[in-house]
Amino acid sequence: MTTAESVRAIWCRELQREDIAADDDFFALGGQSVIMVRIQGAFLEELGAEVPMDQMFLHPTVASVSAYIASLPPQP
Repeated sequence: MTTAESVRAIWCRELQREDIAADDDFFALGGQSVIMVRIQGAFLEELGAEVPMDQMFLHPTVASVSAYIASLPPQP
């Protein structure tokens, strides 16, 4: 599974939607702070990627946050 596929799966689960596209905006989909915190935890647990809150706001789409995660150095 690619990073983008994993991110999309996490978003679908946490936002309780099945129809999220790569360029859909998190906030337009009904995303809010509590869901964002759960998604951050899932990114860390499932992808080994720590995505700070400010980066979640700067990268509000599956495509942009996936690119951000892919740009992170590997976690030990």
